Amino acid sequence: MKYRTLITLALVFTAGPAFAAGDAEAGGKLFTKTCGGCHSIGEGARGGFGPQLNGIIGRPAGTTADYQYSDAMKNSGVVWTRDKLAAYIEAPKKVVSGTRMIFWGISDQEKIDNILAYLETFQPK
Repeated sequence: MKYRTLITLALVFTAGPAFAAGDAEAGGKLFTKTCGGCHSIGEGARGGFGPQLNGIIGRPAGTTADYQYSDAMKNSGVVWTRDKLAAYIEAPKKVVSGTRMIFWGISDQEKIDNILAYLETFQPK
Protein backbone atom coordinates (compact mmCIF):
# COMPACT_ATOMS: atom_id res chain seq x y z
CA MET A 1 0.00 0.00 0.00
CA LYS A 2 2.80 2.44 0.84
CA TYR A 3 4.41 1.72 -2.53
CA ARG A 4 1.21 2.71 -4.40
CA THR A 5 0.92 5.90 -2.39
CA LEU A 6 4.51 6.84 -3.19
CA ILE A 7 3.99 6.16 -6.91
CA THR A 8 0.78 8.21 -6.93
CA LEU A 9 2.48 11.13 -5.17
CA ALA A 10 5.43 10.97 -7.53
CA LEU A 11 3.10 11.13 -10.53
CA VAL A 12 1.12 14.02 -9.07
CA PHE A 13 4.25 16.06 -8.35
CA THR A 14 5.88 15.41 -11.72
CA ALA A 15 2.83 15.82 -13.96
CA GLY A 16 0.51 17.96 -11.88
CA PRO A 17 -1.22 21.23 -12.70
CA ALA A 18 1.95 23.36 -12.72
CA PHE A 19 3.30 21.38 -15.67
CA ALA A 20 0.02 21.46 -17.59
CA ALA A 21 -0.39 25.21 -17.09
CA GLY A 22 2.90 26.10 -18.76
CA ASP A 23 5.72 28.47 -17.87
CA ALA A 24 4.68 32.12 -18.27
CA GLU A 25 8.27 33.40 -18.24
CA ALA A 26 9.31 31.04 -21.04
CA GLY A 27 6.07 31.90 -22.82
CA GLY A 28 6.90 35.61 -22.64
CA LYS A 29 10.23 35.05 -24.33
CA LEU A 30 8.62 32.89 -26.99
CA PHE A 31 5.79 35.41 -27.47
CA THR A 32 8.30 38.21 -28.06
CA LYS A 33 10.22 36.13 -30.59
CA THR A 34 7.30 34.45 -32.36
CA CYS A 35 4.23 36.67 -31.91
CA GLY A 36 5.52 40.09 -30.89
CA GLY A 37 6.23 41.26 -34.42
CA CYS A 38 2.49 41.47 -35.09
CA HIS A 39 0.75 41.40 -31.70
CA SER A 40 1.13 43.56 -28.62
CA ILE A 41 0.11 42.79 -25.06
CA GLY A 42 0.36 44.54 -21.73
CA GLU A 43 -0.07 48.15 -20.72
CA GLY A 44 -0.45 50.40 -23.75
CA ALA A 45 -1.07 47.48 -26.14
CA ARG A 46 -2.97 48.34 -29.28
CA GLY A 47 -3.76 46.82 -32.63
CA GLY A 48 -1.08 47.03 -35.29
CA PHE A 49 -0.28 44.40 -37.88
CA GLY A 50 -2.30 42.08 -35.63
CA PRO A 51 -4.78 42.73 -32.80
CA GLN A 52 -3.67 43.40 -29.23
CA LEU A 53 -4.11 40.34 -27.03
CA ASN A 54 -4.96 41.69 -23.56
CA GLY A 55 -7.84 39.68 -22.11
CA ILE A 56 -7.94 37.35 -25.12
CA ILE A 57 -9.21 34.33 -23.16
CA GLY A 58 -13.00 34.50 -23.10
CA ARG A 59 -13.20 37.16 -25.81
CA PRO A 60 -15.18 36.52 -29.01
CA ALA A 61 -12.91 36.50 -32.07
CA GLY A 62 -12.79 39.63 -34.19
CA THR A 63 -14.17 42.03 -31.60
CA THR A 64 -11.47 44.48 -30.49
CA ALA A 65 -12.21 48.01 -31.70
CA ASP A 66 -8.63 48.91 -32.65
CA TYR A 67 -8.05 46.32 -35.38
CA GLN A 68 -9.58 45.60 -38.80
CA TYR A 69 -10.34 41.89 -38.78
CA SER A 70 -10.95 39.71 -41.82
CA ASP A 71 -14.55 38.75 -42.52
CA ALA A 72 -13.54 35.15 -41.75
CA MET A 73 -12.44 36.09 -38.23
CA LYS A 74 -15.39 38.42 -37.55
CA ASN A 75 -17.87 35.77 -38.70
CA SER A 76 -16.12 32.73 -37.21
CA GLY A 77 -18.28 32.49 -34.08
CA VAL A 78 -15.12 31.54 -32.15
CA VAL A 79 -14.77 32.45 -28.49
CA TRP A 80 -11.14 32.26 -27.40
CA THR A 81 -10.99 29.60 -24.71
CA ARG A 82 -7.65 28.17 -23.67
CA ASP A 83 -8.32 25.04 -25.75
CA LYS A 84 -9.43 27.04 -28.80
CA LEU A 85 -6.33 29.25 -28.57
CA ALA A 86 -4.13 26.17 -28.26
CA ALA A 87 -5.66 24.76 -31.44
CA TYR A 88 -5.27 28.13 -33.19
CA ILE A 89 -1.63 28.50 -32.20
CA GLU A 90 -1.02 24.98 -33.51
CA ALA A 91 -2.83 25.44 -36.84
CA PRO A 92 -4.55 28.82 -37.35
CA LYS A 93 -6.20 28.05 -40.68
CA LYS A 94 -7.77 24.87 -39.31
CA VAL A 95 -9.55 26.89 -36.62
CA VAL A 96 -10.50 29.94 -38.72
CA SER A 97 -10.46 29.12 -42.41
CA GLY A 98 -9.72 32.31 -44.32
CA THR A 99 -7.83 34.06 -41.53
CA ARG A 100 -5.32 36.65 -42.75
CA MET A 101 -2.83 35.64 -40.06
CA ILE A 102 0.40 34.62 -41.75
CA PHE A 103 1.63 32.02 -39.31
CA TRP A 104 2.21 28.31 -39.90
CA GLY A 105 1.69 27.29 -36.30
CA ILE A 106 3.61 25.67 -33.47
CA SER A 107 3.47 21.91 -33.08
CA ASP A 108 5.32 21.70 -29.73
CA GLN A 109 2.64 21.41 -27.00
CA GLU A 110 5.01 22.65 -24.29
CA LYS A 111 5.64 25.86 -26.24
CA ILE A 112 1.90 26.32 -26.79
CA ASP A 113 1.26 25.84 -23.05
CA ASN A 114 3.98 28.37 -22.25
CA ILE A 115 2.52 30.99 -24.59
CA LEU A 116 -0.94 30.40 -23.11
CA ALA A 117 0.44 30.77 -19.57
CA TYR A 118 1.94 34.10 -20.63
CA LEU A 119 -1.30 35.28 -22.24
CA GLU A 120 -3.17 34.35 -19.06
CA THR A 121 -1.08 36.86 -17.09
CA PHE A 122 -2.84 39.62 -19.07
CA GLN A 123 -6.39 38.59 -18.19
CA PRO A 124 -8.51 41.03 -16.18
CA LYS A 125 -8.52 40.22 -12.49
